[in-house]
Amino acid sequence: MVGPSRPQFVLFGSSIVQLCFSHGGWGSILSDIYSRKADILLRGYYGWNSRRAVQVLDQVFPKDAPVQPALVIVYFGGNDSMGPHSSGLGPHVPLDEYMENMRKIAVHLKSLSDTTRIIFMSCPPVDEARVSSSTSGIFSEVVRTNELCQIYSNSCIKLCQELGVKVVDLFSAFQKRDGWTTACFTDGIHLSAEGSKIVVEEILKVLKEAEWVPSLHWKSMPTEFSEDSPYDLVAADGKQTLNPSEWTFHREVHWD
Repeated sequence: MVGPSRPQFVLFGSSIVQLCFSHGGWGSILSDIYSRKADILLRGYYGWNSRRAVQVLDQVFPKDAPVQPALVIVYFGGNDSMGPHSSGLGPHVPLDEYMENMRKIAVHLKSLSDTTRIIFMSCPPVDEARVSSSTSGIFSEVVRTNELCQIYSNSCIKLCQELGVKVVDLFSAFQKRDGWTTACFTDGIHLSAEGSKIVVEEILKVLKEAEWVPSLHWKSMPTEFSEDSPYDLVAADGKQTLNPSEWTFHREVHWD
């Protein structure tokens, strides 16, 4: 491990997590926002459902690890909510089992340490027209509807309220954006840069409002090696240097 040690933020989930460093993704945005503040660790698995996640919890998040994450952001539900296949194969997980799996994930993460914080993200909507029209010959029929997405999203939110876990309602957040069906997705399911900006905005909102000690909002966290240095760039007056450790003007979006 390289040092100095920083708080670890782990992103755990299915393809919306695995691909979150692609297409100007939300993982890459968080890495930029939290540069010199926290390490963003990716644990995303394309095609996974909550059933597979539960199987590997102890491997991804061992309870005896010497360092436990400061924050875990969890997303499962999109694949679970797909309609069942007649063969019994595939990613579909019945709603009751999905809820129980998400409960197991939350309980396990809460047990890691007293300072490990958790945010769940609910199932976002999809562009049904694009999903149905882009089905390839590689896969059998894909049943993915917003009716199912909303059912699983609402269930995830309800569970989080019961367990006292912070939750981002992606199903509602995306639909507040004009033209969301075309703007938020690359293929009707996975996120475009615009979709990822919505995810980041919602995550930062939770982090800002949470009464966690210490705060995990980026503006409240210390910046690594933030002390003034005579080796920084010299100011226009030629008498002092400028400390760039908190500069954010390079960002396309100035996040709150």
